[in-house]
Amino acid sequence: MNFLIKLLLSSLSVIVASYILPGAYVDGFFDALVVSLFLALFSATLKPLLVILTIPVTVFSLGFFLLVINALMIMLADYIVDGFHIDGFWWALLFGVILAIVNSIFEGVSKKDD
Repeated sequence: MNFLIKLLLSSLSVIVASYILPGAYVDGFFDALVVSLFLALFSATLKPLLVILTIPVTVFSLGFFLLVINALMIMLADYIVDGFHIDGFWWALLFGVILAIVNSIFEGVSKKDD
């Protein structure tokens, strides 16, 4: 049940981030839900592998390369989901930052209600 709530909040975050950014488009809530599901799947499977493979670059960049990994996962979601489009790498990077901020706000509000 907790996963479903986080998935719905993440979907809402995708919609909010797409409204804020002119370079990100999502067709509707269902597409945002699919994007959130893919991003959760990528974060659980693909991201740990990429983080391990890029440890030297991540350490050298003081952790900022993790933003690049997030942007690449967002671009992969753009490639897979038809109703979701990002105009380029820099928009994906900014989308990831805004998505993280909005997600943290929603999680903070949902934890206050508990």
